[in-house]
Parts: sequence; C-alpha cells; structure tokens
Amino acid sequence: MVFKASQEFMAELLGTMVLILFGCGVVAMVVLFQATDPAIPGQIVNGGYTNITLGWGFAVLMGIFISGTISGAHLNPAVTVALAVTGRFPWAKAPHYIAGQFIGAFLGAAIVFAVYHAKWLGFDPQLDNTTGIFSTFPAVPGFWPGFIDQVVGTALLMALILAIGDKLNNPAGAAWGLAVAFVVMAIGISFGGMHGYAINPARDLGPRLFALIAGFRNTGFENGVWLVPVIGPLVGAVIGALIYDTFIGKPLLKAGEAHQGLQGADPAYNADTRR
Repeated sequence: MVFKASQEFMAELLGTMVLILFGCGVVAMVVLFQATDPAIPGQIVNGGYTNITLGWGFAVLMGIFISGTISGAHLNPAVTVALAVTGRFPWAKAPHYIAGQFIGAFLGAAIVFAVYHAKWLGFDPQLDNTTGIFSTFPAVPGFWPGFIDQVVGTALLMALILAIGDKLNNPAGAAWGLAVAFVVMAIGISFGGMHGYAINPARDLGPRLFALIAGFRNTGFENGVWLVPVIGPLVGAVIGALIYDTFIGKPLLKAGEAHQGLQGADPAYNADTRR
C-alpha cells in the first residue's frame, strides 16, 4: 500500500497524540490525585511509579494501533532519524513524519491539561510545580548524567525495535506492537529515575512547549534541561541501530538463517546483499 505524505503526517500526528494522551494522562493521575490522608501513601491510591511505567507502555501500544498501518508508527523523531541513517527509511519523508510527531505531542498535552484543568488549578494554582506531568527533569543536576541515561535508554529502545521487527531475527514477527510496549515498560522500570526516560524528543519537547505557552513555570527552558531529552535520544537511537546492524542484523543476513527481506520499515533492507 502506498500512502500520501499528508496521510502519513496525520497518522504520525494522531498516533503521537494518543501516546501523549495516555502517557501524560497517567502521570497526571498519579500526581494530581495524591492521597490527602498522610496515613495512606499516595502509591496505594493511584499506583505511583508502577502505574506510570505501565501507562506509558500501554500508551505506546495504543499509538501503534492507530497509526501503524499507514505510517509504521514511528511516533518518535529519534526512531525516524535512526531508520533513515541506516537506510530503512527515506530522508525525504523525515520532515513530515517529525512535524506530525511534534504537533501531535503538543496537542496531546493540551487535551490532557483541558481534561484535568479544574483539578490541576486546585492542586497547583500558580502552575509552579507540575510541568513534570508533561516533560522530564533530571534527578542529578547537570547535562551529562541525564544525557548518558537518555543515550543508553534510547539505544536499547531502537535496537530492540529492530530486533522485534527483523524477520531474520524474529521469524514469527507476531505481536510486535505489544513487544515494543513491553520494551518501553522495561526501560521505565530499569532506567526511569535519572531523567524520566523520555527516550523521544517529541514526547518531551512538544508537551514542554505547550507548558511554556500555557503559563507553567520552571519548564526547563530557563536552564537548558530541555536539551537533554532531545539530543540524547537522537544520539542513542542511531547508536542502537548501528550496534544492532553490526552485530546481529547483518550477521544473520550473511548466515542465511531465514529468508531475505522484511526488516523494519523497509522490506528491501535485508535483501540488499551489497550492505
């Protein structure tokens, strides 16, 4: 099937918007509905960080469901760039994919704020302390701790996306969307503390821009925090894709352990024996 650029743009926009609706929505639930009785820990009432990791995993799955057939459900500029760098995706399509991702993330954040607006103003009337519902912030001050975390997390994400979608490595190829959702959950569980596991520039910057326009304070633009979840994932995704291709993807192709073709977003990738 061949789709128009406008259709791919809208698929990425809607898929990323759904991702943010469920993802930022679960964070809003955990933060805004904390237990008022000190004797009852908030985690018992609303699930705490466990709900956040589960919620973001399901958010990815729902985004894949809505956009996967038309656009391949990148939902992440780092994924789009890594696929283009490794020859799986045409660079000419990257601009409208990335534009759709950022716009969808911005709109998703706006809808979450509209849904929770009354409760939000009761909880944080000056909008001083809740930008973290939309975007990520470091556990340790400085650029490098969070940057390393984002590189590692996104490298894992990208390498595992390729492993799951590679018919040479995963002949069954079943339930790939669910598998990717589990990857996101696993990254959150294992690497979520240092910088909130954004692992996606659009997921972080789009909602952060909405927070700035909506009048939130302490958005991370004033001290450069916003750069970490933008640059780190872009670097990490490319590293993860190159590591996968070098040590897994191309050795499998050369060994001929399965039929050629059908890898990632470009079915011709494995069939090109010149690689």
